[in-house]
Amino acid sequence: MQQNAVLLVARILLSILFIIAGYGKLTGLGGTAGYFGSMGLPLPMVTAIIVTAVELLGGLAILLGLFTRPAAYILALFCVATAFIGHGDFSVAGNDIHFMKNLAMAGGFLFVATFGAGALSVDAKRA
Repeated sequence: MQQNAVLLVARILLSILFIIAGYGKLTGLGGTAGYFGSMGLPLPMVTAIIVTAVELLGGLAILLGLFTRPAAYILALFCVATAFIGHGDFSVAGNDIHFMKNLAMAGGFLFVATFGAGALSVDAKRA
């Protein structure tokens, strides 16, 4: 039982950032698209919608333990991609720590993908 409680806490801690960030992007989609456009990303509105969906839906999936393994793999890949795209310029103050933070979160998601959500999850109830 203790292992399942720890897995639940880990899922909560990993998901909070993505749920909040995804919701923030959803409520300010135009601003998000503008920011992505200023970064030179292609199709800024489409990119903003995709990023918002990955963060919000992926974060909720991890929190609930629903389709946990695929969501964790997607978020791990997302974290690596955003490390390079958003924080790869180490001449910008703070990007080095944000880059490493994203890689660390990717590692956390790979653990979740490997070990699953545990008994305190929708996945366990569906099994």
